[in-house]
Amino acid sequence: MTSPATICVIIAANNASGTIARAIRSALREDRVAEVVVVDDGSTDGTAAASRTAEDGSGRLRVLSLETNKGPAFARNHAIAHSSAPLIAVLDADDFYLAGRFDRLLAKNDWDFVADNIVFIDGRGQVVDPEVPEFEAAPRFLDLRGFVEGNISRPGVSRGEIGFLKPVMRRSFLDAHGLRYREDLRLGEDYELYVRALLHGARYKIVHGCGYGAVVRPDSLSGRHRTLDLQRLYEADRAILATPGLPKESAAVLRRHECHIRGRYELRRFLDIKAEAGTWQAGLYALRNPSAIPAISGGVAADKLAAFMAHRQPDTANPSPLRYLLPATAAQK
Repeated sequence: MTSPATICVIIAANNASGTIARAIRSALREDRVAEVVVVDDGSTDGTAAASRTAEDGSGRLRVLSLETNKGPAFARNHAIAHSSAPLIAVLDADDFYLAGRFDRLLAKNDWDFVADNIVFIDGRGQVVDPEVPEFEAAPRFLDLRGFVEGNISRPGVSRGEIGFLKPVMRRSFLDAHGLRYREDLRLGEDYELYVRALLHGARYKIVHGCGYGAVVRPDSLSGRHRTLDLQRLYEADRAILATPGLPKESAAVLRRHECHIRGRYELRRFLDIKAEAGTWQAGLYALRNPSAIPAISGGVAADKLAAFMAHRQPDTANPSPLRYLLPATAAQK
């Protein structure tokens, strides 16, 4: 029996002509996908034309174009506004779904958001569908504390990269609570949306089976955050912290995340000043902002250590082994 097509896949794409067709085809091969909406976010490389080459004749693909770059949050909201399927799935333009993802992911109906494991694929080699083991589902539900703490880096401790998860979302839940991506964010727009959803009581389910392929490239946009992007993200935390009646435990963990992001901002601001005006002016900035000194000194030390380790283990053209976002156990045969 064929599963009902209930999913809209939304793809925000900017200068992704080399990867967008692969992403679209991976979505269209899924029987549960009712529509794929691509928003060409002000591209200059023919992304829209490349998207249309992936049309499979089913009429499920729609390509929308923005004249200027508005950022992923605006593009995703635009896609949501121009779609109607009851479930919404996000796909990045350089990533792809593993075959059968949604049949596995939607096996049960006890969630408002549901996400699965991610396999990270080295983009320096030829990118093909990886052979991924069948993992135990081991379903669990994320609460606000677990989600936010999963987005805070700690020296020597893996944070689980929870913010990279790509959940399927119920449109009815988003609409009931007036939830959309915050369009002034170009970093952490997913994190901010999921935090607000969890505060509204979203049942955020995680299964450890793997259905999403994330391609890791040295020139990825996610590795080129602006100082302003970090500032807007910690300001977004502050806006949520100003919510009347916010539970104390929720406020405490959000303050930790705000402090973490603000520390990253202070380091980036220090380095910007150093590059633009020299070490002396950067030092004066630190002295005028003594609360930022621990973040600056710790960040500089961490950067030097990372550079040293990279020098000892230089990057090569050989693809790295597969790694997974969430720890998982192979299913018993």
